[in-house]
Amino acid sequence: MNKTDLINGMAENAGITKAAAKKALDSLLVDIEGSLQKGNRVSLVGFGSWSVTRRSAREGRNPQTGKTIQIKAKNVVKFKAGSDLGSAVN
Repeated sequence: MNKTDLINGMAENAGITKAAAKKALDSLLVDIEGSLQKGNRVSLVGFGSWSVTRRSAREGRNPQTGKTIQIKAKNVVKFKAGSDLGSAVN
């Protein structure tokens, strides 16, 4: 499923136009992104939660040359599925 499929499904399930569904989805994504940028956790009970963690700097290897390289530290987004979502796919 891609974003277009999701918008079409939202519009059909909610009985709204595709334009309204796109606007709602875009708003949700902007709010989630903004909250994560501030370092906050986003939780949708039953569905799952997103959080930001810090990945420390480390050494890696260039697979073509075998040369050791330095990989910079960065923030990464993690998603943990909620119990309802986990039950739905199992």
